[in-house]
Amino acid sequence: MNAAEQKLLLAVLAQPTAPFRENQVKDFAFSYLAQRGIPYFEDPIGNIVIGCPGANAYRALLNGRSREPVRVFIAHMDHPGYHGTRWLGPRRLLAQWHGGSPVKLLRGSSVWLADAQGEFGTGQISRATLGTHGHSMATLEITLPSDGLSQRQRPPASTLYGGFMFRKALWTQGRRIYTRAADDLAGVFCVLATADYWHKHKTLGKAPFIGLLTRGEEVGFVGAIGHFELGWLPAAKRPVCAISLEASRTLPGALIGKGPVVRLGDRRTVFHNNYLQVLTGIAQKYLPGGFQKRIMDGGTCEGTATTAYGIPTIAMSVPLGNYHNEGFEGGPDSRGFRGPAPECIHMDDAAGELLLCKKLLAPGLPWDAPWSAVRTQLRKRLTAYRRFL
Repeated sequence: MNAAEQKLLLAVLAQPTAPFRENQVKDFAFSYLAQRGIPYFEDPIGNIVIGCPGANAYRALLNGRSREPVRVFIAHMDHPGYHGTRWLGPRRLLAQWHGGSPVKLLRGSSVWLADAQGEFGTGQISRATLGTHGHSMATLEITLPSDGLSQRQRPPASTLYGGFMFRKALWTQGRRIYTRAADDLAGVFCVLATADYWHKHKTLGKAPFIGLLTRGEEVGFVGAIGHFELGWLPAAKRPVCAISLEASRTLPGALIGKGPVVRLGDRRTVFHNNYLQVLTGIAQKYLPGGFQKRIMDGGTCEGTATTAYGIPTIAMSVPLGNYHNEGFEGGPDSRGFRGPAPECIHMDDAAGELLLCKKLLAPGLPWDAPWSAVRTQLRKRLTAYRRFL
């Protein structure tokens, strides 16, 4: 990862976001893409499609006559958070939580507030209720500081959103990055940086690249489902390979700082064995000893949605500490086990994932015969032992 890419990573990770309130991330992406002349458009659901200037060009790419698969790199722009519902008093806001969350030590925790124009303040949780499943908050009451908004200044409650706040939106300690939302802004970074690499390298001029930045993933892949329901990707006439990019809960065999994870599957499903073999070969060549490989069953990802729509899928993850701001691993600013805590990723894991994304754009990868080298090895073994048969 070069200095410009590292700067981009930190800038993306600092953006405020929540389900269906991805406007700040979208504005950042629009500015970044426009400055570099990278084509993009919004689909009818508000997802960002990168690599084509409009829907017609996108459909033409998907329906081209080629055996080279279109690489569709997918990441989501949201992170669990709340939407304001109504004011309970001059400084008290009632809100609904969307997505996963900590379930303990909630009272007194700090949150940030934003509206369509951006962040404008902080508050504290004075009361919270958990959903019937007990895995996340359902509602919360937020108390603003005494010098907060006057009644005349207060925006409509429904325009407000936010999430957990810590000492800063983002800070680093060594190669570790602590942030309020790495899931899935780390993936958004990877898509943007890969788009820039694709656009700059003229030798990749015809590489079939698409970036898809989606909305509302944290409540069940809603933006991705809306995109697939348009019919463009499922009806593609040329091969397609979806690449789900996530920041996923650290697990045994998927540890922070040990490299990106070649994700064999998620909690719901395994992924495409042939295309996974292509990805594994790239990882073995360019990150020998520097990547991890396992089923990431700490949760589901948009790879489940692409698979459900019949799109061949592979996936990568950056190991994530304190998944959904829940203090599983603890560390700086953690309020305790399963209480609010900043998410944590490693700079080198993000760099490794970006490298693998770039290498997936290379022409001539063995998409049609990914196991041929393995078959050759197996035949040699048969030859060596045939005399015993």
